[in-house]
Amino acid sequence: MIGSDKEIFNVLFEAVSEGVIVVNAQQKIVSTNLSAEKMFGYNKDELLNQPLEILIPQEYKANHGEHVSGFMKDKSSRQMGQGRDLYGARKDGSTFPVEAGLNPLNIDEGSFVMALVIDISIRKKQELELHELNSQLEKKVEARTNELSNTVKELKTVNVERDAEIKKRIEAQNKISNALKKEKELNELKTKFLSLVSHEFKTPLSGILTSAMLLGKYKLTEQQEKRDRHIKTISDKVHYLNNILNDFLSIEKLETGKINYNLSTFKLSKVVNEVVYNSNMLLKQGQKINYPENIDGISLYQDEKTVELALSNLVHNAIKYSSENSLIDILITQDEEHTVFKISDNGIGIPVKDQKRIFNRYFRAENALLTQGTGIGLNIVKSHLENLGGTIDFVSEENKGSTFTITLKNKVNNE
Repeated sequence: MIGSDKEIFNVLFEAVSEGVIVVNAQQKIVSTNLSAEKMFGYNKDELLNQPLEILIPQEYKANHGEHVSGFMKDKSSRQMGQGRDLYGARKDGSTFPVEAGLNPLNIDEGSFVMALVIDISIRKKQELELHELNSQLEKKVEARTNELSNTVKELKTVNVERDAEIKKRIEAQNKISNALKKEKELNELKTKFLSLVSHEFKTPLSGILTSAMLLGKYKLTEQQEKRDRHIKTISDKVHYLNNILNDFLSIEKLETGKINYNLSTFKLSKVVNEVVYNSNMLLKQGQKINYPENIDGISLYQDEKTVELALSNLVHNAIKYSSENSLIDILITQDEEHTVFKISDNGIGIPVKDQKRIFNRYFRAENALLTQGTGIGLNIVKSHLENLGGTIDFVSEENKGSTFTITLKNKVNNE
C-alpha cells in the first residue's frame, strides 16, 4: 500500500524547483516545499497553519483575502496579478517581486489552492537595466544629433555610432524577450505538470479506497472470487501509482545528472522473461504476447535495469493501446555490434500530426487522451537509451498499429 496523501505531495513538491504553497478554504497554509521556504526565509514549521497574509507585504494585504476567496469560488487555473506587479514578503521584512500561478484542488478534506511561485528579481533587474540602457542610448543619440550640423564627416561618424547603439539596444531587447518567453513556457509546463499529477493520482486513489471498503463486506467463504477481484484492483492501482512516482524520480535524476548506470553482463532471456511475466498480468481478454525466438544465447554488457525499463514501457503501451484478442509481437536480433528489439502491435496507432512530438515530455497523442497515462514514459526511455549510446524510433499508422525499435550496443564502453 502506498503512503499517505501528504507523503505523495511531499515527493512531488520537492521535485519542483520553484516555490509551491497550498492553502485551504480558510486561507491557512497547509503545505509548502523547500523552494518556497528558502524563498521566503521561513522553516516549514513556521509556515504551516499560518495565514497566507504573512507572505504578503503590508501595503497589499487590504484586498488580498477577497481576491483569494473569489478565486476559490471560480475554481479555474490562472495567473495571479495579471496587469500589475506582485510582491512577496520575507521573514526578515524585505520584499521581492514574484509571479504566481494558481490551481484549484478538491480532495476529500475540502477545497485547496496550489500556488506555483517564482522569484523574478533577476528579470526585474534586467528590465531596469534595459530601461537605463535605453535612456542612456537616447541621450547619446540626442548628443550625437546636435553635433551633426558641424560637418558632413561628423554626420557620417555619428550615424555609424548611432546605428551601432541601436543594434545593441535591439539585441538587448531580443535577449530579454526570448528570456521572458522561455520563462513563460517553463511556468506553463510546470503548471501543467502539477495539474496532471493531481489528476493521475486522484482516480487510482479513489479506486483503491472503493475496493478497500468493498472488501470488508465480503466475509463469506463463497465470496472469495469477489475479494480476489478487489485485491487485484488495489494491487494494479498501487503498481500504477508506484510507476508514476518512479517516473517522476527518474526525471529529476536525468535533469540533475544523478543517474549512475550499473553496467554488467547478463542473459537477455532473463530480462525478457521478467518483462513478459509482469506484462501477462496486464493483458486484456484474448490478448497474447508472442515470445521472441532464439534468444537463449544472447548476452549484453549494459545496464540491465534500463533495458528492462525500456522493454516494459513499450510492451505495456502495446497492451494498453490495443484491443482485446490482439497480438503483441516481440522480435530480438543481434549482430557483432548491436542488439535490436522490435515491439509491434495492431492497436490504435499514432496520428501522423502527433508523431514528431511523441517523445516530448508530458505529450500525449490526440487519440490517447482518454486513456490513463502521464506522457512521460517514452521521454524517460529515450533519455536513458541515448545515455547508453542507444536509439529508439518507430513506425505507426493510425488504427493499424505501431512498431517501436530499440537499437543498443552489445557492449558499453566503460570510460
